[in-house]
Amino acid sequence: MGQSAAMQPTPPLILGSTSIYRRELLSRLRIPFEVVAPDVDETARAGEHPAELAIRLAMAKARAVAAQHPDAVVIGSDQVAELAGVAVSKPGDHRRATEQLRAMSGREVIFHTAVAVVCADRGFEASDLAKVAVSFRLLSDDEIERYLQAEQPYDCAGSAKSEALGIALLQAVESDDPTALIGLPLIRTCTLLRRAGLDPLGAIDRGVDR
Repeated sequence: MGQSAAMQPTPPLILGSTSIYRRELLSRLRIPFEVVAPDVDETARAGEHPAELAIRLAMAKARAVAAQHPDAVVIGSDQVAELAGVAVSKPGDHRRATEQLRAMSGREVIFHTAVAVVCADRGFEASDLAKVAVSFRLLSDDEIERYLQAEQPYDCAGSAKSEALGIALLQAVESDDPTALIGLPLIRTCTLLRRAGLDPLGAIDRGVDR
C-alpha cells in the first residue's frame, strides 16, 4: 500500500521575490520558505495590458527560480496598477510619487495582482489574477506632501501603502482577495499551493510550523 496523502513528503517552498511586503504576507501561512531573487526583465511589451503584464511577470519570476530549484514549489507574484487603461509603475522618487497621487486624486485605480506557482519536477504551472478597485479621495497638494513625507512609499505601485497610513488617502477598496492590494493574494495563493501538493493546513497537521 502506498503512503497516504497525509504522509507524502512536503516539497520545499520558495518565494521568488525580494519584496518585504510579499515576504510578510506569505509568512502568515506558517509554512517555512526561502526567498530567492528572480532574474527577470520587467519591461512591458508594446500594447500589453496591465493585467497581462502582471500575469506574465508573475509566471516569469516563478519559472526563473524553479529552473534553479526544480524540486521546490515556487511562488512568483507581480502587481501592476492601472489608471484609465495605462500602467502605473513604482514611482521611485518624491517627484514621481507626487505626480502619481495628483493624477489619481478623486479617481479609481485598478491594481492587478498576479500570483503564479511552479514546480518543475512535477510539471506543475498555474497562475491567477486578483483585481482590486481602489477609489482615491480628492487629495489636496498639502495632503499629498504630508503623506509622502511621512511614509515615503516610493517602492509601491500607485505611491500608497494601503496597509499603513496610505489608507487615509482612500475612499473605497473592492476585492474578493483582501491581501491582494498589499502585493500577494493569499486566497488565490493557497488555492494554487494546494493544487501543487502543498496544503497550508496540511503542513500544520504534519508539524511543519514556523
